[in-house]
Amino acid sequence: MSVKENMLEILEGIDIRFKEPLHSYSYTKVGGEADYLVFPRNHFELARVVKFANQADIPWMVLGNASNIIVRDGGIRGFVILCDKLNNVSVDGYTIEAEAGANLIETTRIALRHSLTGFEFACGIPGSVGGAVFMNAGAYGGEISHILQSCKVLTKDGEIETLSAQDLAFGYRHSAIQESGAVVLSAKFSLAPGNHQVIKQEMDRLTHLRELKQPLEYPSCGSVFKRPVGHFAGQLISEAGLKGYRIGGVEVSEKHAGFMINVADGTAKDYEDLIESVIEKVKEHSGVTLEREVRILGESK
Repeated sequence: MSVKENMLEILEGIDIRFKEPLHSYSYTKVGGEADYLVFPRNHFELARVVKFANQADIPWMVLGNASNIIVRDGGIRGFVILCDKLNNVSVDGYTIEAEAGANLIETTRIALRHSLTGFEFACGIPGSVGGAVFMNAGAYGGEISHILQSCKVLTKDGEIETLSAQDLAFGYRHSAIQESGAVVLSAKFSLAPGNHQVIKQEMDRLTHLRELKQPLEYPSCGSVFKRPVGHFAGQLISEAGLKGYRIGGVEVSEKHAGFMINVADGTAKDYEDLIESVIEKVKEHSGVTLEREVRILGESK
């Protein structure tokens, strides 16, 4: 029996797509094929996939909803897991529990509908709840670490554990999950009662700022670089004269230099080359070495 036949037998009923192009799923609209692209419907299907992969010695990874990543043009070997079907969100008093695949922006709107405050900072951050916990996503002075109570994870061995916020050792765009190899299954957020109109006004204000400053009309991977201590990445890039700087089909946004946009059927290699070039030119101009926030995954073509 071939690996594929064995997989289909053991993982019967799970949505698995073979040799699936990932550019259809990534925010950058670049990326080669995944050997096996999986859409689990619940935690148990996800655990089945991980346990099978481990037993068959097949690599696996979770992409979240692919908003802050660049998938290389050669694609990703093994299992690639998208959790967008794990998207239930529930409210219990002042606590919101959301599955990993829940849309982060929609989760903040649910908080608004229940007049819960604390989540406003994330009202314009694209991505999933799981990805937001993984990287301690933040904006406008707020971070996931400020409101996270606990999360359920699937360990790299396929076991389910509950971790407190303290267990995650949060830092700037960092959580312990990045080293542990675990997968976020769901997260609980502790919020506070607030005034519906005041919360809405703040979310409207932050959404307006984001639309005003960011090139949301183009495919991109969001903010490319971490914020350097004492500086802003976009400002350093702009001061180096790099707004509009382009390699292939990808260019530094004229609207916000911290973003790189796919303007003409760019490739992952275009992104990588542009990132490296910007790092080099900013270093030459200001002496500051930019550090990538975006993750680059997969194989070169």
